[in-house]
Amino acid sequence: MFRSAKVVMESRSLEVHLVDGTYELFRHYYALPSARDRNGREVAAVRGVLASVLGMIRGGATHVAVATDHVIESFRNGLWPGYKTGEGIEPDLLAQFELLEEVLSAAGLVVWPMVEFEADDALAAASTIAARDARVERVIICTPDKDLAQCVRGARVVQLNRRTRVTLDEAGVIQKFGVSPESIPDYLALVGDAADGYPGLPGWGAKSSAAVLAKYVHLESIPPDWREWRVNAAHASALAQTLSDERDRALLFRTLATLQTGIALFDDVDELEWQGPRPGFEELGARLDAAATVAKKGNDGAR
Repeated sequence: MFRSAKVVMESRSLEVHLVDGTYELFRHYYALPSARDRNGREVAAVRGVLASVLGMIRGGATHVAVATDHVIESFRNGLWPGYKTGEGIEPDLLAQFELLEEVLSAAGLVVWPMVEFEADDALAAASTIAARDARVERVIICTPDKDLAQCVRGARVVQLNRRTRVTLDEAGVIQKFGVSPESIPDYLALVGDAADGYPGLPGWGAKSSAAVLAKYVHLESIPPDWREWRVNAAHASALAQTLSDERDRALLFRTLATLQTGIALFDDVDELEWQGPRPGFEELGARLDAAATVAKKGNDGAR
């Protein structure tokens, strides 16, 4: 299955695919039956991600990079004690993180294992760099994570959920969240993000946050006096009081939600072009091919 990854790639407009490797690993871990290699190591999720990414290439993707969380913790853990950690991740899943990076690199893909920053930061930074190249018609950020919606620009930088096959351009982000991409960090600061471990502000739900931010865009621009808002937000007086009382926390949560785009990952999109597998991939591919299916896992812990 994996021993020969060479494919014929058709000539087409230059698109850059940026893949959230951590999400893909979680997704495949909970979707696939368990499989262990000859050493008893769980490899099903890695095998699934590899097949999926190579499938993208067979489908015509030419410039592909994968960002991973080499460790779950990042600089954000120093800002907010409740921020997500690796605690509670199943050992068989956690043990596949480094293997995924090794296998994808051997397959000839560009991989960015993140330590200080998160995979989401790498995707944001890479989309910014790629979008500067006039040759690039479209940058496709492959993840359903809502914080990546802040990176969407028009129809040129879009977000793709590969599981549901739904693509969000800027109009799609506005339709889904009620705010433009530039307001997504402010929106998440108010409503919170349970997956990342910060709660948002009490009373600020999705509808009220979208109504206010659709008009004022950023937290600083929201008038302290709710009577000036003139938007359809329930209990506006209480919301204004909460925002006043917890403004510092809201700004902190926005910092947590704001992705870092200044990370130097590559200089030229040509560096992301897939050139075929590297030496050693055949052996790794054979090892994955030989893994024995053990038992079906549930999907209750899907990320």
